[in-house]
Formats: sequence, C-alpha cells, structure tokens
Amino acid sequence: MSLPRWLKFLRPLWLEFWLPLPLLGIIFWFGGNAVTSQVLSRPYSTVSKLQADTQQEVQLSLTVLVIKAEIEKNEGITSVEVKTADPELTRLKFEFPVTEVSQVEAMIAQKLGLSREDVNKLVRYQMKN
Repeated sequence: MSLPRWLKFLRPLWLEFWLPLPLLGIIFWFGGNAVTSQVLSRPYSTVSKLQADTQQEVQLSLTVLVIKAEIEKNEGITSVEVKTADPELTRLKFEFPVTEVSQVEAMIAQKLGLSREDVNKLVRYQMKN
C-alpha cells in the first residue's frame, strides 16, 4: 500500500509520532478534570467534630522543688515561678490577681494539686512595691 505524498514527506521528520501528542494531551487534560471534579464533589461525613471552644484541664504529677512568689501590691498581682525535678518541665510560671498570702497559697495549691501545708513549706515570698 502506498502512502499519500504528504505522509511520505512527514515520515523523515517523525511527525507521524509528534502530531497525535497534542490530541493525547487534550484527552488527558479533560479526563483528569472530569475525575478531579468527580472526586472533589463527592460528599463525605466526619466521624467526630473538632471542639475548639473548650479548654481542657491537665493534671500534672510533678515533684516540686521550690515555689517563688513575687507579690506586687501596687499592681495587685502575684507572679509565681515553680521549679520542678522533672527534666522535661523544669519551670512553671503563673500569675494570680491576688496579693494576700493565704489566697496566693490557695491558688497555688489548686493549680499544682498540692495541699496548702505542702505549698506553705515550699513557697518563698518576695514583696515588691
């Protein structure tokens, strides 16, 4: 079978191979778009919803070494630094809106989960004006 004259001209340039490539590219383009839109438009349901508006309390079991409380009477706050024996968590810092020693001890005991007697033994106060 003899080839048409224009195909004989194209044979040395490999255009028989290169001419169908744009057509294949267009087919893949539209096929990929169809598959993508099919996958993305499919409904899905979540098993559990994320609750971002709740705060969770974390209970720590630490060995407390020293509690340093700086009471600033003028500002009405107490800054507390807790040093622990835990290698991963060596320091904790708290700030309480009270300046009375008994209230500070109660808040520290509540935050650390210790008794007030233990807090009283470990805490060191520094007054600032």
